[in-house]
Amino acid sequence: MSDDEANRVNGHRPAGLLHLLHPSLKSADLPAVDDLPFDAEEVGARIVRVQAETTADALTAQMLGSEREGSGVVIDGDGLILTIGYVILEAAEVRVTAESGLEAAAEVVGYDHESGFGLLRAALPGVPPLAIGDPGPLKENDPALIVAHGGGENVMTALIVSRREFAGYWEYMLDDAFFTSPPHPSWSGAAMVGMDGKLMGLGSLFVNDALPGSGGLPGNMFIPISVLTPILPALLRRRFGAGPARPWLGLFSAETLGHLVVTAVMPDGPADDAGLEPGDIILRVAERRVKSLRELYTAIWGLGEAGVAVPMTLVRDGDAKEVAVKSVDRYTFFRLPRPH
Repeated sequence: MSDDEANRVNGHRPAGLLHLLHPSLKSADLPAVDDLPFDAEEVGARIVRVQAETTADALTAQMLGSEREGSGVVIDGDGLILTIGYVILEAAEVRVTAESGLEAAAEVVGYDHESGFGLLRAALPGVPPLAIGDPGPLKENDPALIVAHGGGENVMTALIVSRREFAGYWEYMLDDAFFTSPPHPSWSGAAMVGMDGKLMGLGSLFVNDALPGSGGLPGNMFIPISVLTPILPALLRRRFGAGPARPWLGLFSAETLGHLVVTAVMPDGPADDAGLEPGDIILRVAERRVKSLRELYTAIWGLGEAGVAVPMTLVRDGDAKEVAVKSVDRYTFFRLPRPH
């Protein structure tokens, strides 16, 4: 294999490898990084490495680890950095490193579970912001540039293979999300950039079903940047959550064979206090039959703001069980940093 072929295999021309991931992408026509109508290196200079550390007893340390790493995107001239929220959740210390090697301590200035975004601020003179774009017109089969911290090897083109809602097992739902393939190896907080060189989305997850009905296509889920625009002023003002606090139960659940099954509960969280257990089947919320994560969250959030009681009908060992879960504001449950 020539040096040029090796470079392309390592991310510069992934279109040639798409057919190896799934036959439905065999004819995908993606531009090479060098053929883009903007300078990919200039985009990369606006992406920083984010390293966060929590205390050992942080509530999320067991699930997410006490040392976390991802990317962040500089989005204004005062060092405001957009990153994925789970990287900095409960962080006691955060440091960012620019492509130039400049390193700085960063302050957590915002975390919003509803969107999934986190905000940092750091002194990074000489690091310009990446312009925010309009992802509204983007559609399936459009190409995008995916950029994580680390330079050229973490820059690659990908295809938007689907655009749809997303519901996660951790009481999280987006009405609109991008799914791209092939997957980027460093997706957490990576920038999804449109063909105009502007920020269109932020990397959140690795998924195995980027294209529904394809039999399993690996890829990444990106949160559209349009989610940030309307909440940014309130998030900067409030720091944690940009709107009224939704009821939170500390519940992890999954859709299995037409049922909603409890997979875990947050220790000492509302669901745990109410006696929910892994293996419970959730039948109803306040007499409303629920069979999907979307139906579950819509029913819970429709009852009111955080603090409302959530009546649930469960099935455990073949018997129906009625419980009432006293919801809380998630932002008071986790150990979120206070302003410096």
